[in-house]
Amino acid sequence: GIENPVFEPPSPDLGRQRQASPAGTDAGVPAAVAEEGPCGWGRCAPKALQLCNNPEGYLAAYSLLAIFQGIVVNGLINISISTIEKRYLLNSSLTGLISASYDIAFCILSLFVSFFGERGHKPRWLAFSAFMLGLGSLVFSLPHFSSGKYHYGAKFEDTCQIPGTSSANFTCSASTKSSLPNYLYVFILGQLLLGVGGTPLYTLGTAFIDDSVPKHKSSLYIGIGYAMSLLGPAIGYVLGGQLLNIYIDIQIPERQDTTYTKMDQDDPRWLGAWWIAFIACFFAIWLLIIPFSCFPKHLPGTAKIQAEKISETHNDGSEAFVETKNIGKSFKDFPMALLILLKNPVLMSLIIASSSEALVATGFATFLPKFIENQFGKTSSFSATLGGLVLIPAAALGQIISGILVSKCKMDCKNIIKFMIGTCSVALLLNTVFLFAKCGNEAFAGVSETYNGTGTLYNLTAPCNANCRCSRSMYYPVCGRDEVQYFSPCFAGCASHLFNNMKKTYHNCSCIGKPERENGSEDFLYEAVPGKCPTQCKFLPLFLTFFFFAVVFTFMAVTPTTVAILRCVPDKQRSFALGVQSVFLRLLGTIPGPILFGVAIDNSCTLWDINECKTEGACWVYDNERMAYLLMGISAACKIITIIFVVMAVCLYKPPPTTAALSQKDSEMVSAMH
Repeated sequence: GIENPVFEPPSPDLGRQRQASPAGTDAGVPAAVAEEGPCGWGRCAPKALQLCNNPEGYLAAYSLLAIFQGIVVNGLINISISTIEKRYLLNSSLTGLISASYDIAFCILSLFVSFFGERGHKPRWLAFSAFMLGLGSLVFSLPHFSSGKYHYGAKFEDTCQIPGTSSANFTCSASTKSSLPNYLYVFILGQLLLGVGGTPLYTLGTAFIDDSVPKHKSSLYIGIGYAMSLLGPAIGYVLGGQLLNIYIDIQIPERQDTTYTKMDQDDPRWLGAWWIAFIACFFAIWLLIIPFSCFPKHLPGTAKIQAEKISETHNDGSEAFVETKNIGKSFKDFPMALLILLKNPVLMSLIIASSSEALVATGFATFLPKFIENQFGKTSSFSATLGGLVLIPAAALGQIISGILVSKCKMDCKNIIKFMIGTCSVALLLNTVFLFAKCGNEAFAGVSETYNGTGTLYNLTAPCNANCRCSRSMYYPVCGRDEVQYFSPCFAGCASHLFNNMKKTYHNCSCIGKPERENGSEDFLYEAVPGKCPTQCKFLPLFLTFFFFAVVFTFMAVTPTTVAILRCVPDKQRSFALGVQSVFLRLLGTIPGPILFGVAIDNSCTLWDINECKTEGACWVYDNERMAYLLMGISAACKIITIIFVVMAVCLYKPPPTTAALSQKDSEMVSAMH
């Protein structure tokens, strides 16, 4: 079989390492020492590059790639979801599938990349990672260039009984059925490519950090790397949120109609330029191929660091079995190596706990902007920016704090797991913010209000607009003086409009109730203005404060989980353990997370976009309280599952024998082998 360094030890006794040397090296020199080369490309190894040939230099390159991966996968895609839904006529369940596609690819490839990649050149695997991430970013942006200009239609702000308007405009024909939903498959392909690129980054890349630094520094370095990976989504949220202020086709098309005003961001049909940042990231990520291609297979000093590490493997006999049977020398050992990890109760408890946390984290990362937008009445752009400014810094702060605490306190494996119990419990308590910081819906005629008693709920048509020939495919909300929102000026029964200080106002609206008279002017008794009614809910600061700290404590368990997994398995199986974790993390966490949250959000919809052909599209209005309760229920259930399995991990963990006893046992084993 082929020698498999994935199971080669950073063991406490370097003498137990196999002394097989690559061709051209001195006999008896450990392979790790022989492969500690200079930084460069073959014979081209400039002295300036040697300044980066250390763990800090690698961590800097790793962090940059993780940042850009986070910008695209966890930042830009998440804030573009709402825009993509509207542009390509998709519902939240389908966009949740788009989000999950990344994890599907990650899940499929994780085991094989972690097994085979460890035998190869890890930094070059990360160069391949950069190539695929850049390609995936490019593919994800392609629908914008092939779907044509965005047509939002003329005069969506239709009034009642517009002269020249015929009912033929609102009839169904085969040509009205759009092919835009078919771009779903292009988005999925882009996400699959991104998943291929992300797999080496968080399996081989993380294991390479642990290989190259002392054990007590490992949690700090991994915490910094993970925190930097969260800086990416922060940049993605803010950058992407600002780009949503730019019209999707850059220039808003002009209309010949002089009564027409340009569409602005308050218009629900407004779509931002979601695609620009994907193109920029494509070029930036491909530039990172250069630094990763110049790192050696092992950084200088790796063999010495590995020799000084002491095992904390869960004492179930697996380490001795792996050692004596030489598990991992060839691919035929793959099933046995996998079975050993699956039978490790501590590892599996930690994996299930982390998967449960990942389900919630991924769900909120995908739909938090949408939650803020609908719950607190904010624009898509502002919600995306606000979500990024709260969610991502909190997650990064939690990673860094936990990494520092574990490193400074020099916690052993059992104390690390106990630390996780505390952080998860606090996060569960803080999640109750959904119970008291929720907002009710503003009055919406035909949805939550019955046109002053003349209509029925869930029916936009009432006697006051029955003769207006209104179309449900033209969503242009207006807010009446009675503080009730209407689907469009037509459904409000408005017969005319005027411009008052460049602001369009509607008059002669038969469906809008009379407010208490504030002046003697009859002109404003039936007035309505474009846009949604301003929300009366003042809970946004309270929600963001509690949610910020809930995220901090949630992510304080991420770095300790990774460190505990690396310590509770045999040294020869650490990278493979991360691969196994990645599979379960995706299967049980990040794949069902966005889909489950998307289904929950769709379940709270009270007004769907229905075109002339009665085809259901995106959701326009949600039941805010129902949405809050559903998300709270999912989050709380997952937190409880996490705590249960972390407690199980503490109870099941058996520390290894003392160093002296271990050394004696190893000596006896070596004698027996001789």
